[in-house]
Amino acid sequence: MSNDKALRKHVVKLLKGGDAHADFEKAIENLPIELRGKTPKGAEHSAWELLEHLRIAQWDILEFSRDPSHKSPKWPEEYWPGTQAPPDAKAWDRSVHAFGKDLKAVCALVSDEKTDLFVKIPHGDGQTVLREALLVADHNAYHLGQMVLLRRLLGAWK
Repeated sequence: MSNDKALRKHVVKLLKGGDAHADFEKAIENLPIELRGKTPKGAEHSAWELLEHLRIAQWDILEFSRDPSHKSPKWPEEYWPGTQAPPDAKAWDRSVHAFGKDLKAVCALVSDEKTDLFVKIPHGDGQTVLREALLVADHNAYHLGQMVLLRRLLGAWK
């Protein structure tokens, strides 16, 4: 296997998570609906806030990486939801679906041999697709760790 293919494979594995920490699916699975908007003592955010922040940030990084006309949300207020709890019964599922769809798109971008991982993104200020993919992996891992801690504080983690 060439170094290029090996690098792409390793980055995709990192994006999907699960080696050194819980992956996205594990971190959110079977979280009771009534706990999704709770912020227990010792936590800064609810599970809903973390999920939405993960979704928004990942979407922003993906779109920045592939769309020169993309406009990022205003930092920090537009990177977090306006409510502590999902606004309706289907909002959680929509957010989970969107996160998964965008994660697949980031993985596809990295996996595509036509994507030069090292060339500077023309509309950026020095970023590369590799740097942005590693940023997604790092950011997701950080907040998934928060999700696991939150679930422990809520008594909803095995």
